[in-house]
Amino acid sequence: MERIMSIIKKVVMVLLTVGLAFSTQAAEKVTIQLKWVTQAQFAGYYVAQDKGYYQAEGLDVTIKPGGPDIATPQVIAGGGADVIVDWMPSALASREKGVALVNIAQIFKKSGMMLTCRKDSGIKSPSDFRGKTLGVWFYGNEYPFLSWMSKLGIPTTGGSNGVKVLKQGFNVDPILQKQAECVSTMTYNEYWQIVDAGLSPSELVVYKYEDQGVSTLEDGLYVLEKNLRKKAFVSKMARFLKASIKGWKYAGDHPDEAADIVLENDDTGAQTEKHQRRMMREISKLVGNQPQGIGYLIPADYRRTVDVLMSSDSDPVISKKPKGAWSHIIWNAM
Repeated sequence: MERIMSIIKKVVMVLLTVGLAFSTQAAEKVTIQLKWVTQAQFAGYYVAQDKGYYQAEGLDVTIKPGGPDIATPQVIAGGGADVIVDWMPSALASREKGVALVNIAQIFKKSGMMLTCRKDSGIKSPSDFRGKTLGVWFYGNEYPFLSWMSKLGIPTTGGSNGVKVLKQGFNVDPILQKQAECVSTMTYNEYWQIVDAGLSPSELVVYKYEDQGVSTLEDGLYVLEKNLRKKAFVSKMARFLKASIKGWKYAGDHPDEAADIVLENDDTGAQTEKHQRRMMREISKLVGNQPQGIGYLIPADYRRTVDVLMSSDSDPVISKKPKGAWSHIIWNAM
C-alpha cells in the first residue's frame, strides 16, 4: 500500500511540474522598467504581481527597479523593457529626440512636486523668493520650475531681484545645511526626509506645483509607437494595464498591506515600514480618481503639460507641440 501511495505521489508531482512548466511557457512575458527604486510610488505593479492579477491575465511580468543611473527611455529604446514608467516631460523630450514614446495610461492624475522652504527664511509667499537660493532638480525636472518663475516675473539669474538656482542632487541636504532657503521635494518622499531629519512641519512652508498652476504629468506608462501597430502587443498591454489598475485599486484600499508588499520586494533593504506606509498614503492622493477610472489620460491634462513645457523663457524641453504622443488604444482594448 505504501508503495502504491509513493507511486501516486510521484505521478502527482510530475503532473504538477508539467502543468507548471506549461503554464509558465504559455504565459506571455512583459517587462516593465520603473523610473526609480523599489518604493510605494510603484505599489500598484507589485501588488498586481503579488496578488496574481498578472498571472490571471496570462502574463509573466518582470518588474525592473530604476535608479539615478537608469534612464527609462534608453532602456526601452534598447529593447530592455516592453513598457516604462516615466514623467511626461522626459517622455516628450525623448520623443522629440527620436525615441518614439507613446503614453498609454496616466496612473498619476496629480503632481507630487513642490518647493519646500524654511519658515525662518522669511518666505511667506512666492513673491518672497526674490534674493533667495532655491534648490532645483534638473534633467527635465527644472522646466516646471522655470515656467513658474517666468509666470511670476522672477529672473533665475540671481541678484536681489531674482533667484539663485542651486542644482540640487536627489537629497535634501541644502535646506538642512542652510545652503538654500527652499529645495525641491515630492509630497511622498523628500518632504518627509526633511521632517525626519529634524525640521518639523511647523518650521516649513510648502508650495505645491499643482496649486501654482505649473504642474506637469508625472508617473505614466509609455511604450514604443511602432509596437502599437501590432495586434498581439496591444492585446498583451491591455491585459497588463487591466491587471495593473486592479493592483492600484487594491493598493489604495489597503495602503499598509501594499506598503508591506513593496518592502518584501525591496532587495536593497534600504526602505523602512514607517516611510513606505506613509508614502503609500501620499501616493494614493496622486493616483487618478477621474470618472473614467485610474490610468485614463485626460487630454486637457496633456495639453496643460505641453503648454508648461513650452512656456519657459529659457530653452524649452520641447521645441514644438508633439503629435501622436499619447493614445487610448490600449485603454479601449481592455
